[in-house]
Amino acid sequence: MGQTLSEPIKDKHSSEGSSARFVFAASAMQGWRISMEDAHTTENNINKDGSPEFGFFAVFDGHGGHTVAQYAGKLLHTRIADQEAFKKGDYAAALKQGFLALDQELRDHQEFRGDPAGCTAVTALITDDAIYVANAGDSRAVLGQNGNAIALSEDHKPSNDHEQERITSAGGFVEFGRVNGNLALSRALGDFEFKQSPDLPPERQIVTADPDIRQAKIEPDHEFLILACDGIWDCVSNEDAVTYVRHQIAHGKTLKEICEDLMEQCVAPDSELGGVGCDNMTVIVVGLLHGKSVDEWYQHIRERYAATASLNPPSITFARRTVLLTPGQAISATAEQPLLEPVATPAAAGAHGNSVPVADSEADADNSSS
Repeated sequence: MGQTLSEPIKDKHSSEGSSARFVFAASAMQGWRISMEDAHTTENNINKDGSPEFGFFAVFDGHGGHTVAQYAGKLLHTRIADQEAFKKGDYAAALKQGFLALDQELRDHQEFRGDPAGCTAVTALITDDAIYVANAGDSRAVLGQNGNAIALSEDHKPSNDHEQERITSAGGFVEFGRVNGNLALSRALGDFEFKQSPDLPPERQIVTADPDIRQAKIEPDHEFLILACDGIWDCVSNEDAVTYVRHQIAHGKTLKEICEDLMEQCVAPDSELGGVGCDNMTVIVVGLLHGKSVDEWYQHIRERYAATASLNPPSITFARRTVLLTPGQAISATAEQPLLEPVATPAAAGAHGNSVPVADSEADADNSSS
C-alpha cells in the first residue's frame, strides 16, 4: 500500500465549472500517503475547431512517483485531439491512438529514461450525443442512470483471464495477483520495465497502455458520471457512490461539496487496518444537463430522488462503516452519523454494478484478446 504519514493530509484541491451540456466538479486529496501521485484533467472543450464543444475528464492514479500521472494530466487530451481520427469523428480510434501515442512519447522523452513511474488512466470524452470512456488500469468510470449504477469501465487486474493470457504470452507471470509479483494492475501509461519486448506491438506487451473503450449514447435518464481512482472505489461500491451523489444533491449539496465530502467519508481513521482508505484520492462528478440550466438540473435530480424515495437504499457502506440515510438530512463529512454495524472490508469493492447497455468500440473489439 505504500508508506503512510502519521496523520492524513486532508487539504482538498477542488475545481468546478459548467458548459451548455454539463456541470462538473473535481477534488483531490493526498490523504495518508507520503506524497500525492494522482493527477486529473477537466476540460470544457478539447475540440480545436471550437464547435461543437467536446468535454474531456480524466483521472490518473500514479505509482512509483508522480511524473507520468502529471505528464498525462497535462497532455493526454491534446494528444487525443491531435489524432486524424478525432478530426474525422472516429472518437474511439482517437482515444486508443492518443493513449498509445502519449505512452510512446513518454518512452522517447529523455526525462523519463529510467523513470519507474506509471499511472492508470480513465478518461471520458463527452460529445453531443455520446460518452466515450477509455480506460487503462483500475481507476473507474460509473454512470448514474436514474439511481442505477452503470459501469463504463472494467478494472484491469493481472488475475483477469484475458489480462493474464497477455502477460504470460509476453513472457511475464502473475504472482500474488501482481504482474511479475510487483505491479497490482495490468494496463498503464509508463511502467516501461514491463514493455521491453521489441518483437511485440504495444498492445501485446506484459503491461500495455492500450485502453478498453466503451461508448454510451446519452439518454434522458442519464444523470451524471463519476470518475475516480481506486482510493475511492476500494472504499465504496459503484451503487453506493451513485446513491451518495443523488442523496447529497437531494439535500442541497453542490457537486464540489459532494466530491470533497465523499473523500472525507472514504479516508481511514487510522493507517493500521490494511490500507483501505489510506490511498491518494481523486474524484470527478459530471452532471449531464440535457438542455437544463445548472439550477434546473439540481432541482430535477432532487425531484427524481424524492419520487423514488421508497426505492432508495436505506444505507451506504464506506469501507469500515455503514451510514444510515436519513430523510431530510445530508450525510455530513464531519458530524457523527447514525451507524450500523462496522464492516471490516468494503462492501462489493470492485463491483461493477448493473450490466452496461453500451457498445465496446471497434478499436476495443479489434484487440479483445489483450
